[in-house]
Amino acid sequence: MTKNIGVFFGSGSTEHDISIITAQLIIAGLKGLGYPVTPVYITKTGKWMLDEDLGNLKLFTDPNHKPEDNKKYFEYYLDMQESVGKMVFKRKGFAGKSITIDMAFPAFHGTYGEDGTIQGMFEMLGIPYVGCGVPASVVAMDKALTKIVMKDAGIPTTKFVYFYKQDWEENRELVKEKIRELGKYPLFVKPVHLGSSIGIGKAKDDKDLEQKIEVALHYDEKVLVEQAVENLMDVTCCITGNKKPRASLLQESVFNNDLFNFEDKYISDGGAQTGKAVNNLIIPARLDEATTSALQNAALKVYKALGCSGIARVDFLFDKQSKQFFANEVNPMPGTLYHHLWKASGLELDELLKELIKFAEEKFKEKREITFTFESSVLKQLNGAKLGGKKIRQ
Repeated sequence: MTKNIGVFFGSGSTEHDISIITAQLIIAGLKGLGYPVTPVYITKTGKWMLDEDLGNLKLFTDPNHKPEDNKKYFEYYLDMQESVGKMVFKRKGFAGKSITIDMAFPAFHGTYGEDGTIQGMFEMLGIPYVGCGVPASVVAMDKALTKIVMKDAGIPTTKFVYFYKQDWEENRELVKEKIRELGKYPLFVKPVHLGSSIGIGKAKDDKDLEQKIEVALHYDEKVLVEQAVENLMDVTCCITGNKKPRASLLQESVFNNDLFNFEDKYISDGGAQTGKAVNNLIIPARLDEATTSALQNAALKVYKALGCSGIARVDFLFDKQSKQFFANEVNPMPGTLYHHLWKASGLELDELLKELIKFAEEKFKEKREITFTFESSVLKQLNGAKLGGKKIRQ
């Protein structure tokens, strides 16, 4: 209880605003449980800000006053010499106040935070943090790598191809030839590293395909094209835990467009992710017991195959006619922790937060028991030796 938890959010991502919403939920929840909390906000341009005020959503919703306009939020800097097994932020100027963060709770979505970047920093500083580790975060945030892992693990997923911006610019016809091997239209085009359905499009013909690819390349240098699933039901399962994870109930997302898009998730009727647009969500999903169990087990299998820990969300595409399901994507930090689905599954937000902190501590303790260093005589053998034709200075 005495540990100070830093909640990190914002950053240079297309999902920046959603990260703010998730962070405010977490901050309020942790404070309600009695934890000391320090909000750490990273602006879209990469500047770090610390202050208690940053735990107030109103600070971000006022169009006339932005946090970036107040210089006091920029008074702290990270002291790298002191930040060993902790993060120590010190205030600039004559006042010698400092803030020590003992555990990190990243609430980022998308690039520069959910993709393993901030997790790597926490690992280097040696502090426990909530959620998936570096490898799982990297793979889960790359839709192509995720599907490769799922395919290798024997988990059903749609046929796909991926390519880079350079491939598209240098040999467009070769890329289109590979895409044609997927079969008939429609096809889905996705920026590989983005979430919240940003930049995703459903291509209905060749001309539409090129246009959708150009849009995707506006957001990412790597693009995925995959088969569409007709008679579609969009199904979601959340997983939490480390070595013995558990699955939530299944959620069915109802939408009128070609996909469950950004507006469906966050804007229409208050946003499904906030739990307000209840008409967009059906919990539990309208599936029989056997299919429900199969999807939950597949979600657990995906979670373990990617090496996830703490929490993650697994999305499925279900063909209501053929009764086939396909694992689609993995989100290593679900928006608003998907607390509405956990609540429906019998786990209130307070308990969810407690569990996530416990899982972070468990993971940190286990990792500390592993030996990462090795004593060798390599440097002694270099005494008087030459590197690159030059003698090493002694």
